[in-house]
Amino acid sequence: MSTTNYIGKPTSRVDGPAKVTGAAKYAAEFNVPNLAYGYVVSSAVTKGKITKIYTDEILAIAGVLQVFSHENVPSLAWLDRSYKDDVAPGGSPFRPLHSAEVKFNMQPVAVVVAETFEVARYAASLLRIDYDVVEHATDLEAKRDDGYKPGGGKTGWMPPPAPRGNPNDALQNAAHRVEGEFIHQAQHHNPMEMFATTVEWLGDKKLKVYDKTQGAFNSQQYVTKIFGLSKDNVQVISKYTGGGFGSGLRPQYQLFLAVLASLELKRSVRVSLTRQQMFSFGHRPHTLQYLALGANEDGSLAAVHHHALAETSQFEDFTENVVNWSGMLYQCDNVKLTYELAKLDVFTPLDMRAPGAATGSFALEIAMDELAYKAGLDPLEFRLRNYAARDQNADKPFSSKKLRECYHEGAAKFGWAKRTPEPRSMRDGSQLVGWGVGGGVWDASQQKAAASASLNVDGKLTVKSGSNEIGTGTYTIMTQIAAETMGLPLEAVTFELGDTALPEAPLQGGSWTAASVGSGVKAACDALGEKLLKLAQKMEDSPLKGVTYKDVQFVNGQIRLYSDPTQAVVIRDILPANGQEKLEADGSASPDMARQSQYSLHAHNAVFVEVKVDEDLGTVHVTRVVNAVAAGRILNPKTARSQVLGSVVWGISMAMMEESVMDHGFGRYMNHNYAEYHVPVCADIHDIDVVFVEEEDDIVNPLGVKGIGEVGLLGVAAAIANAVYHATGKRIRNLPISIGKLL
Repeated sequence: MSTTNYIGKPTSRVDGPAKVTGAAKYAAEFNVPNLAYGYVVSSAVTKGKITKIYTDEILAIAGVLQVFSHENVPSLAWLDRSYKDDVAPGGSPFRPLHSAEVKFNMQPVAVVVAETFEVARYAASLLRIDYDVVEHATDLEAKRDDGYKPGGGKTGWMPPPAPRGNPNDALQNAAHRVEGEFIHQAQHHNPMEMFATTVEWLGDKKLKVYDKTQGAFNSQQYVTKIFGLSKDNVQVISKYTGGGFGSGLRPQYQLFLAVLASLELKRSVRVSLTRQQMFSFGHRPHTLQYLALGANEDGSLAAVHHHALAETSQFEDFTENVVNWSGMLYQCDNVKLTYELAKLDVFTPLDMRAPGAATGSFALEIAMDELAYKAGLDPLEFRLRNYAARDQNADKPFSSKKLRECYHEGAAKFGWAKRTPEPRSMRDGSQLVGWGVGGGVWDASQQKAAASASLNVDGKLTVKSGSNEIGTGTYTIMTQIAAETMGLPLEAVTFELGDTALPEAPLQGGSWTAASVGSGVKAACDALGEKLLKLAQKMEDSPLKGVTYKDVQFVNGQIRLYSDPTQAVVIRDILPANGQEKLEADGSASPDMARQSQYSLHAHNAVFVEVKVDEDLGTVHVTRVVNAVAAGRILNPKTARSQVLGSVVWGISMAMMEESVMDHGFGRYMNHNYAEYHVPVCADIHDIDVVFVEEEDDIVNPLGVKGIGEVGLLGVAAAIANAVYHATGKRIRNLPISIGKLL
């Protein structure tokens, strides 16, 4: 029998064959009986009121079943107007088709339902709507003086800590100072799979809902609360998600529209969004940042001022932890951090990979690079001199922190010692060569999660938890955890997820799934193991009689004594010997708040980047990246490396390409497609090296793991901007870095 030491070993995705053969089904691919199709009609204006919808001519088209709008939405859809989804920010959530009011461009104002998708799309294109239009405001730059301090934010938002020390005097008296404004426009998630919901009508208000989501339970709660349905009547299934990056954390409006149509028409309905409509909801908010840093003669940080102004919608206060990291990443006794929002006529922004930190770290890490030059220090040496051994924001020690090792191991791998400090001092033929460094810090969180484990008489183990899989490798690492805990081969273990009929698990986001669901899976398997041991002790001549669970190990298909591995019982023999066909157990895990609250729990990284810039054309190529990550125990180096590779690609995209371009005259994003919203292609990506720095942490969770999907993004965009400065002598503080800005 194969070895059962799986945790920490590079393991190929167990769901890989299903994905490459097409067996993996996504929300819009479930062909259910008697299916109708809904097509969303988006508002052509940004702000105003609908005065007339010409539905009669649409209803006359053969195959059209109904046109739903604010005019005919039944009251049953608003039984609980106070309901908010699990990650809703403060304010009043957007209610589709709730009234004649238009609050943002491309707002869903109707959905045409027909017998075929083609008829629904055609009919929707003909629907005429009259509006009374009023003036809109979508330009954050024009709202600089209208910022306000949010009174409350979404779950996980931490208001900036109170100022410490005397930051104003310290900045004024600093030997070296830098200050500047750092800007990025709105950015959209743009996952490959577009949002869709297939609702299977089972009769008597009983629904099976196939939804694109990062949290099946969140979608279920949304549907049951809004439509006043029992949880027993609404099953939500989401086995695979073709990319989310945060866009699936909140239920999107196609879910509401599909359920509405299904309940009213009493038949199955599918509603899918177009690529253009993917730009009609949450995004990384356009943010303006001001940073001022001061350093003493010895290169120690004297003062940090960091202020951010971010956009939000007119109806919700979307908040991010943008500035907080600047009081944590480096040692500084004089710090002032402030954060404000400005209301615009846009949809509420939404968490997007490393929300807040991706925004804040890009500004901080560029400013640190600038100050290093002012102080006459190597940018890496400057960071090491200001290394924070303690979280000054919370005044707590870190549960573990290996950022110093990230700097050293990453620099050694990259060859940083060969860098010459002066801008424009390194060349490769006609190209200017630049090297830059950046880094970041991200929360190491754990949420409550439950799981179940079931062992069949044939030795096959099935483990279940209602988590989601958004491409991060959840199926695989949970299989590894279960296989190792129970001492079984990988091929004997099946992990099931993405269904509200399974034990409850949190949203997949925040880089907490491995820690949360993984701990729940281990708890369920441990509970099963204890039951199995008791059965093994009942067997005739059992060598395990009188021992406790702590005295045994599960390995290579056996339960055996730690003290004498020759004393063992074959797991596959236990159930038949006891006359049982199946053995089941449940388990759950929650964070140890009493212990964890004494520490600051975070993952860290350091990024080293090489760029080559054509001196005549201004074109920039990111030719090498080394990303050194300290994220506790690495469950699967293969899938973990893929997560960091994806993060680096995203960082390159953020630095060089991504930008949702708003035409403020229309209040509409103009590049709402893959042709004009630029993301990297293979030709844009070159050598990427990932270094996992060994880090042990028995405080963060039972597995000692920290999330890596988000920390791997941090510092990448800044390191690229810093490398561009080193290559060209030109400092770019406004992303993306375009040829025009360089020339």
